[in-house]
Amino acid sequence: MENSRENSFWKHNGRLVPGRPSPKKENKLLSKSVKGPIGSTSFQDFQNSVRDAWDIGDDEFCIVSEMSNAKISKKVSQSAALSVIKTHKNFVGIHQCSDDIAQKSTASVSTATIDRNSQVKTQRSNECSDNLEACAPVLNNTSSMDGCSMATESPDYRPKIQKIKMNSFPGRPQLQKFSPQLSRDVEYESKIEKFKALLDDPQLNLRDLKELSWSGIPKKMRAVTWRLLSGYLPTSLERRNSILEHKRLNYLNLVEQYFRVESRDEAQQETFRQIHIDMPRMNPHIRLFQQTLVQEMFERILFIWAIRHPASGYVQGINDLVTPFFIVFLQEALESVDLIVELDTFKLDTLSKEQLNIIEADSFWCLSKFLDCIQDNYIFAQLGIQAKVNQLKELIQRIDGTLHNHLQSHGVDYLQFSFRWMNNLLTRELPLHSTIRLWDTYLAESDGFAVFQLYVCAAFLLHWREQLLKETEFQGLMLLLQNLPTQNWNDSYIGILVAEAYRLKFTYADAPKHFEGKS
Repeated sequence: MENSRENSFWKHNGRLVPGRPSPKKENKLLSKSVKGPIGSTSFQDFQNSVRDAWDIGDDEFCIVSEMSNAKISKKVSQSAALSVIKTHKNFVGIHQCSDDIAQKSTASVSTATIDRNSQVKTQRSNECSDNLEACAPVLNNTSSMDGCSMATESPDYRPKIQKIKMNSFPGRPQLQKFSPQLSRDVEYESKIEKFKALLDDPQLNLRDLKELSWSGIPKKMRAVTWRLLSGYLPTSLERRNSILEHKRLNYLNLVEQYFRVESRDEAQQETFRQIHIDMPRMNPHIRLFQQTLVQEMFERILFIWAIRHPASGYVQGINDLVTPFFIVFLQEALESVDLIVELDTFKLDTLSKEQLNIIEADSFWCLSKFLDCIQDNYIFAQLGIQAKVNQLKELIQRIDGTLHNHLQSHGVDYLQFSFRWMNNLLTRELPLHSTIRLWDTYLAESDGFAVFQLYVCAAFLLHWREQLLKETEFQGLMLLLQNLPTQNWNDSYIGILVAEAYRLKFTYADAPKHFEGKS
């Protein structure tokens, strides 16, 4: 449609004059053009006088309901309707959304005499895609019926998809709750098929599995993938079942041999006492972990791990590192028996003894493999963590001197907040479902996650830069750093976090003077 005055003509005294008539004269011409029977003759008269209403060649027209002066091309209306139908079909099979999404379709075309009572059909759609960070796509502006706006030069009236922005960070304090509804797969059918192809290969390509897992593992593929990435399962497909049976039986034998009270020496008894004290403190906001059966399983896992690693023994905080494995293997057990439950309130004693033994044994072996690359974090005086805290301080000083100086000038020492980050691998800073997603990347790191976790902590601190710079007192800074508002984080936030950590690692890890002290 041409709207410019220079490219339009109007008839004045029997000849065409460039430009547009005045509003009064144009209304007069319009009223004349629609007199008489409605049809192609009336339209042609109007076209000759104004020449900017319709595309040439659209000979058949219908009247939009209750809009006698607005005509619409049959060809255009059919094209728009087919586009809407095609779009509707494409959304079939995608997860349902709670919001109703209105989608307008074009008016149906009448016969040659044109039925004035043709009405716009409204099609409602409830589809949305979980693959968007916020539900859901809104189909709008599909068929604008404002005057002759449908008869523009472009016949493409495909629905537009709007994505609702994610919720902004809420304020303090942080509450750590776990709901399986929040833990959504970041990749769906296409990625699941890729995982299946890799996992069903007689000789698994572990490098390809790590590359695929780095950006997140679909929930239904996570349990077996974690076993493989941690080194618990072999890459050979035919050996996996026999290895699983052997290792699970081996764990039960360890429990039978070492967990009995009468067989413990004084040091082991002290270890168990400390573990027993820590159990009620574990994830106090998640009711699942307050069940006696769950705490007893954790006590056995941690006690056997401690006596098998005498160089470090049990250290407070290791109990938090069991929880992601426990949840992943519990979800696998529930899926195997087609149970759909809310994990926070699920009663563990409803599972069979065999299922409980599998969850416990697999959690123990995966934890052991997982901690192998960071065992120096838990030896005497936890020298590994102290070294990483100093490295984080040097890294932030180099990346963002303003933030570093702000923390130092207000008396904030990195050890006061980042020791817990290193010791618990951010499990107390993030919701549990976010920790599980983060560990997808940790387990997929080709050289182990010990180095990469440093850059994750750096990216995590830099994420709160603006809020930290606004705090002008030591107390405000420490309250923020110890209660960071992450309770509404989802997989998308973790994806951004690990991407930024990767960028920092790529930029600074190989810098020759990267960790040199500035003092």
